[in-house]
Amino acid sequence: MSGSALPQPAFPAGSAPDGGRAVGAQPLVVRTAPISLPDGGLTTLVDLLPDAKPLAWVRRGDGIVGWGEALRITTTGEARFSDADAAWQSLLDRAVVRDDVRLPGTGPVAFGSFAFDATSDDGGVLVVPRVVVGRRGDRAWITTIAAGLDAAPTAALLDPARRTPVTGPGAVTESDGAVAAADWPAIVADAVERIQAGRLEKVVLARDVVATTGRALDPRWLLRRLAAGYEATWTFSVAGMVGATPELLVRSEKGLVASRVLAGTIRRAPGMTDDDALLHAAQLARSSKDLEEHEHAVVSVARALEPFCTSMNVPEQPFVLHLPNVMHLASDVTGVLDRDATPSSLALAAALHPSAAVCGTPTVPARDLIREIEGMDRGRYAGPVGWTGADGDGEWGIALRSARLDDADPRRVRLFAGCGVVAASDPAAELAESEAKLVPMRWALRG
Repeated sequence: MSGSALPQPAFPAGSAPDGGRAVGAQPLVVRTAPISLPDGGLTTLVDLLPDAKPLAWVRRGDGIVGWGEALRITTTGEARFSDADAAWQSLLDRAVVRDDVRLPGTGPVAFGSFAFDATSDDGGVLVVPRVVVGRRGDRAWITTIAAGLDAAPTAALLDPARRTPVTGPGAVTESDGAVAAADWPAIVADAVERIQAGRLEKVVLARDVVATTGRALDPRWLLRRLAAGYEATWTFSVAGMVGATPELLVRSEKGLVASRVLAGTIRRAPGMTDDDALLHAAQLARSSKDLEEHEHAVVSVARALEPFCTSMNVPEQPFVLHLPNVMHLASDVTGVLDRDATPSSLALAAALHPSAAVCGTPTVPARDLIREIEGMDRGRYAGPVGWTGADGDGEWGIALRSARLDDADPRRVRLFAGCGVVAASDPAAELAESEAKLVPMRWALRG
C-alpha cells in the first residue's frame, strides 16, 4: 500500500463524513513487528489489555486484542456494511505500512460490530485501534498505528505498569428487559401459530434481561472469565458489545472461506456426567424439531456463499458441539473463493447476514415478524462482530451469548438470548432454552 494522507486520530462523534468514508490530512503509519509474549501466568491475550475500553477477538489463546482508537467509522441503514467496507478500503489506499510478520491479523486491522436490523439506530461501527497484539500458535506480534511518524516504543506498550487494575462488578441484580420473562412464551406461541398456518417456516425470537452491577463494569472482567471458561468460543469486545459466540459467521483466509452453523440446542445441566451428556447429545441428534431448524440454517448459509465460490463442501449431517452450558447441532460449511470475485470478509458477512440461525426462513417474512412481535430493538446483538485486515481477509462471528454495555450508565448492561422457533416448538421449552443461553454472561458477571 502506498500514499500518505489519512484521517485525524478520531472523530469524536464516531461518524465519518460522506456515507462512512473518512478523510483527513494526518499520515497514518502502521508497523507490525514480531514479539515474545511474557509468560508470567498470562492465560489469554486479554490479560494484556491496559484499560477498560478493550477490543478483542480471541479463541483458545490465539487471536488479536487492541486498545486506543486511531479512527472510528460509523454507518447506518441498509448500506451499513458496504459503506463501512468502502471507508476501510479508502483508508488502506493511503496507508503507509510495514509488516514484518505477515500473518492473518497483522498490518492494519479494524474491529467491527453491526446491527442485526437495518432500521436500528446502532448501525455499524469499525474501530481502528492504536495498538494491536496478536498470537497464532507460537508466533506473536504487535502492531502500532500512529498519526505521523512518532510511535511509542514496543516495550513500553507491553509494560505491566501501564495496565489499570481489573475490578469485579460487585453485587449484580437483574430485572426484566423489553418483554418480561413471564410474557415471552405467549410471543413464541404467536409465532408457532403463524408458522403452522404456513406464513413462514422458522423464526428466531430473542429476549433481553437488564443487569445492574454494584460497581462500574470493567469489560476486561467479562473477557477474562469468558476466554477461560468458554475456550471453544470466540470471545469478543467491540464498541460496547462483549460476549463469547460459538457461531462463526464467516472466516476468509487466503482464498478459502468457512462458516460454522449452529441451530438446534439442548441444555447441559450443571454437574451432568459425561455419560449423561452423550445420551443428551444422541437425543439432540435424533430430534426432528432440532434437525429441521438446523437444516434451514445450513441451507441459508450455503445459498449465500455459493455465488462467491468455485466449489463448496456442505456436510450432509451435523455434529454435536459440546459447550459448558448447552449442546448445539453444528455444521462447518467450507468453500474455495472465486479469484475473479475477490470479496472482502466484510462483504461476505453482509451477504450471509441475517442467516436463518438468527432470523429465520424465508428471511423477509421472518425479519418482518421479528419487527412485529419481538418487542425490542436488538441493536448489535445477533449481528456480525469480528475483524477485517488490509487484504480483506478476516473473521466475523455472530454476536450471540453476549451483552451490550450501556454508554450512559457504566453499571447497566443488557444480556441477550434467542431461540429458533419452528412448527413443533413448545413455548415453555423455548423459554428454558433462552435461560440456558443466558448462562455464560450471567456466570461471567457474577464471578
